[in-house]
Amino acid sequence: MTIALIGGGPSALFGYKRLIDSGQFFEVAIYEKTGSLGCGMPYSRSGSADEHITNVSGNEIPALSSDVADWIKTVPKDTLDKYHIDSDKFNDYKVLPRLLFGQYLCDQFKILLKKAKENGVETNIYYNTTVTDIQDQQNKVAIITETGENTYDRVIVCTGHLWLKNHEGEIPGWFDSPYPPEKIARQVNFPVAIRGASLTAIDAVRTLGRHNGSFEKDEKGKLSFKANTDSPDFKIVMHSRNGLLPAVRFHLEDTHLGKDTVLSQEKIRQIRKANDGFLSLDYVFEENFKKGIKEHDPACYAEIKDLSMEAFVDHMMAKRESQDPFDLLKAEYAEADRSIKRHRSVYWKESLAILSFAMNYPAKYFSAEDMLRLQKTLMPLISVVIAFVPQSSAETLMALHDAGRLELVAVKDTEEPEPNEKGGAVYAGQHYQFFVDCIGQPHIPFEDIPFEGLKKAGTPARLKFRDSKAGQALLNQDNKNITQDNNGDCYLKVPGLAINDRFQLLDGFNALNERVYVMAVPFIAGFNPDYSGLDFGEAASKPVLDGLLGTAIETD
Repeated sequence: MTIALIGGGPSALFGYKRLIDSGQFFEVAIYEKTGSLGCGMPYSRSGSADEHITNVSGNEIPALSSDVADWIKTVPKDTLDKYHIDSDKFNDYKVLPRLLFGQYLCDQFKILLKKAKENGVETNIYYNTTVTDIQDQQNKVAIITETGENTYDRVIVCTGHLWLKNHEGEIPGWFDSPYPPEKIARQVNFPVAIRGASLTAIDAVRTLGRHNGSFEKDEKGKLSFKANTDSPDFKIVMHSRNGLLPAVRFHLEDTHLGKDTVLSQEKIRQIRKANDGFLSLDYVFEENFKKGIKEHDPACYAEIKDLSMEAFVDHMMAKRESQDPFDLLKAEYAEADRSIKRHRSVYWKESLAILSFAMNYPAKYFSAEDMLRLQKTLMPLISVVIAFVPQSSAETLMALHDAGRLELVAVKDTEEPEPNEKGGAVYAGQHYQFFVDCIGQPHIPFEDIPFEGLKKAGTPARLKFRDSKAGQALLNQDNKNITQDNNGDCYLKVPGLAINDRFQLLDGFNALNERVYVMAVPFIAGFNPDYSGLDFGEAASKPVLDGLLGTAIETD
């Protein structure tokens, strides 16, 4: 069987590892638009600079050929010195600079390539090659590049992050993302507007801070910031719809976030059979969230046991919103510091991360009503609590705020940044010469997926309304994401492509395409509403391999 991997980043790394470890004799082609395999956008110069840190530690990384702590001992001393790392004191509980972690992933891919060769698996690598289209030809799949065309039995799309450009390049001072960081690595003597307060926003803050001042630690280890003399008016204004900053990373008891808690296919079948074909979000909330808290944190469980999902979110959000966001950041930093030193989890937060991971795969079986509840209610809390901001990033935010160089503004849901013809943006009633959109990886709508052949072979993801009257009411409000079929059933269109549980492409008749697999998270975000980086790629690679080796599963 010939298999093409489109993209050579972390998802391809885990997918390739599955292929090599399977013991089967595949012929593999890897198409990578850059000159290296393994690091992808987040861990290369495309998505990182020296100031950026991973939000996962070595013990939280899915198993590869060598552990991070062992690998560190092989890194040249001058590289370690650059990042102030002592290999003798490093352990798997520490986080790494992202660029250094990218080197680790690249080295892991090299080890796998060597292993593949030893095992008789032929691998052809197309470096610095951009794929322009993926075309299904019914018995083969054609990969179209700028220089030609090749066909394969199976294709796995793992192209990783995609940042669409709207005004960047046309409006001076407007950036549709902070990547690559070098484009915003500038000295500015005026306020900078950032849309969002996520990890993406913190990336921009770290870059701008580094290039407009200096950070120093006092004898007690407290970080402070001093602006450059020629940047006296430098300031960063973050804009957040909930007026909150993300929570600080803490010690995880389950470093792989409850992979064994994902509902089995048989269990999902049973629940759907008893629930008109749907998987209940409330069931998943009880099973993958409350049950764990009951076992590990009885005091917290007593506080929330009678709360619905909405009531729980209101309860937790009210606690956060009642405090100044930077006071809360300092309190959570202290809480996280105690958690890490004592190796004790903040369990309700960990349980929320487990829920996020566990609900991701069966979310395609939610009703449209439950998906709307998830998007409106639960996802805003998840996005804040499980961001796992590294301690050093929290220190950067606190230092900038204490220096009067960073503030957070809460904006209404209806407030959007508007490009200004003089440059920059008008946001929350203010004109900024310099604007960076940092809302994180967007969920790519079906129509914006860059491969026309992929869209032709697939179909937009959608979820059926359990109550057609609810869908009809939204349809009557001219909601463009609601459709109705000839039977009167209503559906919610969600971002990206429809796929089954093995990440196989589905067509307009809900029939699987056994030739095309999609692991590119921006393209499947409708059916996978929250995805968790490396863990997502590693876990997704297993059902993909099952599909390659086994018979197709049902997609009813």
